[in-house]
Amino acid sequence: MMGYRPLSDAERVDWLRLAGTEHVGPISFFQLVDRFGSAREALAALPSLARRGGRSGAPKSPSVADAEAQIAMLAKAGGRWIGATEPDYPVLLREIADPPPLMTTIGRADLMEKRCVAVVGARNASANGRKLARDLARDLAAAGLVVVSGLARGIDAMAHDGALPATVAVVAGGADIVYPEENRKLQERIGADGLIVAEMPPGTVPQARHFPRRNRIISGLSLATVVVEAAERSGSLITARFAGEQGRDVFAVPGSPLDPRARGCNTLIREGATLVQGAEDVLEGLGRHTDPAPKRPREPALKYDEGEADRARSSVLELLGPGPVSVDELIRQCHMSAPAVLAVLLEAELAGRLDRHPGNQVSLRITSKL
Repeated sequence: MMGYRPLSDAERVDWLRLAGTEHVGPISFFQLVDRFGSAREALAALPSLARRGGRSGAPKSPSVADAEAQIAMLAKAGGRWIGATEPDYPVLLREIADPPPLMTTIGRADLMEKRCVAVVGARNASANGRKLARDLARDLAAAGLVVVSGLARGIDAMAHDGALPATVAVVAGGADIVYPEENRKLQERIGADGLIVAEMPPGTVPQARHFPRRNRIISGLSLATVVVEAAERSGSLITARFAGEQGRDVFAVPGSPLDPRARGCNTLIREGATLVQGAEDVLEGLGRHTDPAPKRPREPALKYDEGEADRARSSVLELLGPGPVSVDELIRQCHMSAPAVLAVLLEAELAGRLDRHPGNQVSLRITSKL
C-alpha cells in the first residue's frame, strides 16, 4: 500500500468502486492497488484476472454514479470517508492484516489518534456487569484513554455511556443507521460528542455477517481489549481473538462459574488473558506500551513473473480444499515464490472460488456458481 497522502475526489470514487466490487475484500483490495498502481487501473484489470481464475465474466462493481451517491449520502448525514492512505487514518488500524480500505466517520475523527482501549461484553449483561463496564470506561477516560466499543445493548452501551465524550462506536451497518433502536439517543450523543465509525457504506442495515468484520476494527483501533462478560460462544470472544491475532493485549473480568455470562471471560483468563478488577489493572498492563509508532507506508508489493504464476496455478488449486489452510503453508508446499502464489489466490478470489478466513487462511468455495 502506498504511503500517507490525501485522496483526490476522483481517487475516492475509484476506491469506493473497487472496495465495493464483488469478491474484493480488504486484502485483495490492497494487493490490487499495489500491483496496478491505482484503483482505476485495478478496476480495468479485473475482467482478465477473473478469467484467469476461472470466471467467464467480470466481478460486478458499483458505477461512478453509485460511488458519488454514497459520498453525497454520507455528507448529508454529517460524515465523511477516510481512505487508508490519508493522514487521519488511525495508525494502529492500518497495521492489522486486513484494514478497511475506507472508513466512514461521523463526529470527532481525532479520537482515533489517541490511545484507545476496547471494552466489550454481553448483550444480556447482569446489573453488576453493566455497572462495572460503565465505571471501568469512566475511569479509563479520566486517565486520558479513549474507549472503543460496538454500540450493542448491554456492556457496549454502558462502556460508551461511561466514557463519553471520549468514546468511539464501531457499528456493523452504515454510520447513519441506528441499531439497535433502543440505543438511538446514545448513538446521537456519540455522533455529536464522540465518534461513530463504520466500514459499510451509508444506508447499510447491519446483517449477521457484518458483525465479525466490525469486531476486527474494534480490536484493531485499540492497544488492548477488555472483556467484561461473555458467554462461551459470543461476539466478544471473537473480538478478543482478533486482538490476540493483531498482537494486542487481552484483559478479562472474572466471574462466577455458575453464571454462563462469565464462562467466556474465565476461559480467556485460563488461556492467558490478564485478570481485571478495575481500571488500575488495565492501566498497569498498558504501562509498558509507548505511543503508537509513527505513520509509515506499508511494504510495496513484491514483483513476480507471470510465467511462474501460470506454473503455480494448478499446484495451488490442487492444494486448496473446503477446510481453511494457511497461506504460508500453501507457499511451502507448492515450492513457488510467495508473490506468484498470492497472485493465483487473488485470481481465484476474484472468480468467486476462494474464501478468506482470519489468521491469513484461505479455503476453496466448493459451492460457488461461476
